[in-house]
Amino acid sequence: MDILQEIVAHKRLEVEAFKQLLTEQEIHQRTEQLLNCQTASMSAALKASDTGIIAEFKRRSPSKGWIKEEGRAEDIPLSYEQHGASALSILTDEKYFGGKDDFIRVARQSGVKIPILYKNFVIDEYQLFQARLCGASAVLLIAACLTKENLKALMGTAHEIGLEVLLEMHSEEELAYAELEPDLCGINNRHLGSFVTDVATSYRLAELLPKEAIKVSESGISKPQTVYDLRQAGFRGFLIGETFMRADDPGQALAEFCTAIRNFRPL
Repeated sequence: MDILQEIVAHKRLEVEAFKQLLTEQEIHQRTEQLLNCQTASMSAALKASDTGIIAEFKRRSPSKGWIKEEGRAEDIPLSYEQHGASALSILTDEKYFGGKDDFIRVARQSGVKIPILYKNFVIDEYQLFQARLCGASAVLLIAACLTKENLKALMGTAHEIGLEVLLEMHSEEELAYAELEPDLCGINNRHLGSFVTDVATSYRLAELLPKEAIKVSESGISKPQTVYDLRQAGFRGFLIGETFMRADDPGQALAEFCTAIRNFRPL
């Protein structure tokens, strides 16, 4: 069993436990009360941005352990917004990534207004309602975790409750999922089973995606040159977490990165 299979198996148990604490009927009722409140659009934010940075609040990872155990959801996400992030990604998986749904709620309470991606391993409709309830604008759906039929059903529910969908793919085979026309098409440069990271994955798969797709490159991005090159390949969004979270001041690190992107001149 690779790490992705392990995570998904644990996620199934976790979701069933959540349903015991708050029934599906109850979470649907709570979410219904929010449906008149519009969420910020991540796709629109990326199209309008000159940097396209989706800054990630990520405290740990299964492969590298704690990145910033002391990182506070009331401080870093707001600092990201203040220092130029187009959107945010917040890890909400607790066992493997040290995250919580409450981190999104706390970020919103601290004043964050820009779009927030609910970053988790979503395998059940229930989790979409959790995402909407805590204040997310969009949800990550991972092709490697879902059948095409599962994805279609989850996308339909996400849209019904006001969430955009970032579909994450990693291989040529998974690109068939893009036919379902998610709001954003993500290419993860990190293999979720082995955690090997290679930005070349984005370049290889970009030209095979629909031309009109809003493309997001995820993982392994640490240099302005890479963002420039990926833009030339058609990407509008760049999900970056570890590069910023390892800095003493993640918001300041983001600000410097955004400045470097704007000032970058190819050789």
